[in-house]
Order: sequence, then structure tokens, then C-alpha cells
Amino acid sequence: MLENYLPVLVFIALGIGFGVGPILIGYLLGPQKPDVEKNSPYECGFEAFEDARMKFDVRFYLVAILFIIFDLEIAFLFPWAVVLDEIGLFGLLAMGVFLSLLVVGFIYEWKKGALEWE
Repeated sequence: MLENYLPVLVFIALGIGFGVGPILIGYLLGPQKPDVEKNSPYECGFEAFEDARMKFDVRFYLVAILFIIFDLEIAFLFPWAVVLDEIGLFGLLAMGVFLSLLVVGFIYEWKKGALEWE
């Protein structure tokens, strides 16, 4: 019974080995020369001048959400284009409805000014 689990345990051991091995090799064989500059916290190469918990403009999140929505919807076009010959007229009409809803959503966002950056 336990011999059925041996391949699983071997894969787990190999996965841990491939994950932890390079880290250990780099830590053991890499140069250890810490100084003040290497140990200082920085972001983008300079000292932070504001609190990390500062407020972000909601437009950043809005643009990110709009990108994800439209990007995922456009991703549905690729499988549809591959099987268009097989699904026939019904598939063409279904994609027409889908694209019309996408265009209506895009026009709505455009009219609301969500795509404008001031």
C-alpha cells in the first residue's frame, strides 16, 4: 500500500530540493559583504519620503479593473476564431451579441470619463 505513495514522495522531495537548493547554494557560496547601503531600505533607488500607507487615487484601481475586464473579454475571441467553422451561424450570432455588449460597456465607460486621465 505504501509503495503507491513512493513516486509522490519522490516528486515532493525533488520539488523541495529544486526550490531550496539554489537558495542554499547562493547563500553558502555567495559573497557576504554587507554594508550600510546594501542594508538600507529603498524603493526605486532613493529614500522613501512619504508614509507607505498613503492614499492612492482611485483612478489607478479603475484603470486596472477596466484593463482586466476588457483584456479577459477579448481573450474569448481567440478560441472562438479557431472553432468558427465548426460552430457555424449560431456561434457567429452569439459572438455578435457578446461583442455588442462589450462595445456598449466600452462606450458607457468612455462617456462616464473613466478612460480620461487628468
